Amino acid sequence: GQVWTSMSKMRLQFRNGFKKHEPQVFEIITFPKFGIGQRAFLIQTQEGNILWDCISFLDDATVEIIKSLGGLRAIAISHPHYYSTNSRWSEAFGGVPVYIHEWDKKWVVYQHENVKFWKGKTFQLWEGVTLLHLGGHFAGAQILHWSHGAQGRGVLFTGDILQVGMDNKTVSIMRSYPNYIPLSSSHAKRIGQLIEPWDFERLYGAFQDREIEENAKSCVVFSLQRYTDWLSLDDDAA
Repeated sequence: GQVWTSMSKMRLQFRNGFKKHEPQVFEIITFPKFGIGQRAFLIQTQEGNILWDCISFLDDATVEIIKSLGGLRAIAISHPHYYSTNSRWSEAFGGVPVYIHEWDKKWVVYQHENVKFWKGKTFQLWEGVTLLHLGGHFAGAQILHWSHGAQGRGVLFTGDILQVGMDNKTVSIMRSYPNYIPLSSSHAKRIGQLIEPWDFERLYGAFQDREIEENAKSCVVFSLQRYTDWLSLDDDAA
């Protein structure tokens, strides 16, 4: 079940671990497992660092490590399951802005001064870093596209808006994972259309070891098509 806790209690038994996935991309995750085992990412860009998604636990060691890696310019959060302690994270790094899509505004219980709601389908934080509004899992669900390097190589950070499969080669989508409520085929088609203009080679999902390391866009296109194909089948065809 679930119980209330506090940051002071958590500091007695939890710690955050860092894992470098590639140059400029660090996973941050809490040990032992907390909540649903979700992770955040520190992304180092030429224009400043961004924290993608926001885990609950924050301690002095985490702050010091991130500051040693260049600190934060902004925080962006995929959907309400990561809102938790976003105000503490913002304050710890000088009140950096926390970007959330306006369609999820009702889920932000503490609307502190550093929360920045945006609207529309895309929002460029700065060159090479863009938020994409996909919806689906939540009305305001967003993902992050990072384009970097001489060739403009793309990386997608999705939380579980696009959930990476156990084979690390496919993704899926759902309205509610714990209640097993899928999204409609029209949602899948719309999400595919929104992603289509963006190039990306790798994709990082919500949970530890759930990433697609190559040909990620092809994997997403295949997965969404498979999803709509299955929903269109009748009982006899299945």
